[in-house]
Amino acid sequence: MSRDIQVLAEDVVREKLDQAGLANWFIENGWIRRKYSTDGWPATLMLVNAVGYACEAAWHHADLEVTWGRLVVKLKTHSHRGLTEMDIELARKIEDVALWRPSAGSALKGNPGKFVHDKE
Repeated sequence: MSRDIQVLAEDVVREKLDQAGLANWFIENGWIRRKYSTDGWPATLMLVNAVGYACEAAWHHADLEVTWGRLVVKLKTHSHRGLTEMDIELARKIEDVALWRPSAGSALKGNPGKFVHDKE
């Protein structure tokens, strides 16, 4: 690895999640997790692909639980057997990709449905 990666204590992870604006991510059984609700199977599959792209580009891979209308993303640094800065940074990127919508004034109209829900 190009830099020294340290496993973070749970209280540090919670603080970093808060600082990164990742309020819907939580720690469970040594993972940080986030559940995304969608409008149904097609939106779930598109979200899976978007998350997969972000993970592959980062070369840091999530575990996914995929069902109709829901995607659960779980992150931890497998090589370090714990949570690291890599997990926080990838969670932020996944959040940005999953919840991106065109801004006000954009030429893009955006999906008229909820598509991927910000909250359950």
